[in-house]
Amino acid sequence: MNAPVTMRALQQTSLNGPQDLRLITDAPVPEPAPHQVLIRVSAAGVNFGDVLQAYGTFLGGPQPPYVAGFEAAGVVVARGDAVTAVEVGAHVVGVGIGSGTFAEYAALPAAAVMPVPAGWEDEEALGVMINWTTAVAALRPLGRVEAGNTVLIHAAAGGTGQAAVKTAKHYGATVIGAASPHKHNTVRALGADHVLDSADPDLAEKVRQLTAGTGADLVLESAGGASFGASLAAAKRVTGRVVVYGSASGEAAITNWELVYRHQVHVVGFNIGVLIQAAPQTFGEVMRDLFTLMAAGVLTPTRPGAYDLADGPRALAELEARTTVGKLALLP
Repeated sequence: MNAPVTMRALQQTSLNGPQDLRLITDAPVPEPAPHQVLIRVSAAGVNFGDVLQAYGTFLGGPQPPYVAGFEAAGVVVARGDAVTAVEVGAHVVGVGIGSGTFAEYAALPAAAVMPVPAGWEDEEALGVMINWTTAVAALRPLGRVEAGNTVLIHAAAGGTGQAAVKTAKHYGATVIGAASPHKHNTVRALGADHVLDSADPDLAEKVRQLTAGTGADLVLESAGGASFGASLAAAKRVTGRVVVYGSASGEAAITNWELVYRHQVHVVGFNIGVLIQAAPQTFGEVMRDLFTLMAAGVLTPTRPGAYDLADGPRALAELEARTTVGKLALLP
């Protein structure tokens, strides 16, 4: 294995939040298990799931102390005995819960990595395996988006939101993006037809005004909290779909009474990790759609907002505070 024995890494020491993320210099470099590859990390992706893990609210997440992070791009320096499809020296991007990617080296499941597209820098490929797959899965196999549909996208300026706006427009939808006011120009530049304030208490009513009173055909709901009720109210009665894939603003509840008498909509729960494991054929369709989007120039290389590894706590705090735009990365 062409790697040192120890490395720099960010260790989460409690479940009190990202402020208890600490830089250590003597973390052991992992040995790849039979079905894993060890990569020298060029850039680690920062996701809201990292914030949830830091508070212990990410189901199945690691327990402290642990090396944080679960998305990375880099160079394969070693591989497990059972790995044959990924070569040492290959530049890859991949994901793995508990993989500890906020570090100089990380072991990832070989089945959950893909080559960095030709001509792309490693850090430009961050988001392909999380943000873009989430956006495409929510829109296509789960949301059944069609040309002429109206799609409401929450957190439209975030990594997944930006991917969803561009993809929905490519599929011929009218896009309503919801974001904080200082991010509206970013969402418009992506091609959104309308942009609304995500904190507006009249959000659902404004969506109905923009749709001649009928509501959105599809809502991509990642915010949770008060936004969940707005999503249900904004969806078209009977045929409207609400795909729920996040809870950034907290939990929200819905009762069977509300589904019968108040919100007659289709509610779809979605987790990309579960989709990969439980419906690999559907995930294969998503990956084929991704390559089609690349060929069409919809999915293009984009440099993330970069932070030094030691600034990881600040990156997560700013993500949690909703002050960031687009994809974020930590550079070891």
